[in-house]
Amino acid sequence: MSPERLREPVRMVDVGDKPPTKRTALAMGRIELPPEVLQGVLEGRIHKGDVLAVAQVAGIMGAKLTPHLVPLCHTLPGLEGVDIRFAAGEGEIVVYAEVRCTGKTGVEMEAMMACAAALLAIYDMCKSRSPGAVIKEIKLLEKTGGKSGRWIRDRG
Repeated sequence: MSPERLREPVRMVDVGDKPPTKRTALAMGRIELPPEVLQGVLEGRIHKGDVLAVAQVAGIMGAKLTPHLVPLCHTLPGLEGVDIRFAAGEGEIVVYAEVRCTGKTGVEMEAMMACAAALLAIYDMCKSRSPGAVIKEIKLLEKTGGKSGRWIRDRG
């Protein structure tokens, strides 16, 4: 086999010539929990403490640390806001993460990383009572800003 390159090298996309715009992204993810564990989370009866408060902080930290965990993700000059919200469903907690900044690249990865970090924090705090909890369906719901403008996931 010749020493020619078999693949193109990876690269970070150059965003240097792009104008900064207001960027937002909304992502969501789910964790399935047994009813008694879900009730314990909602009533604050998990022995490690306030699960949702810790998950909010973990989500914010996840958004801030995204470029350290996703190799080709740009470091942003500053996130302007990260909101982590929860909804309780039938046997699950749904995490919503909204991230905002003004920059040359979007915050979709930060929003999805925020969801992942919040979900992992919930799992960590509940694993002694529910090691079989399932994290699933982390996805982008909406993004705004940049050349492509607004994108909304078809929820149908």
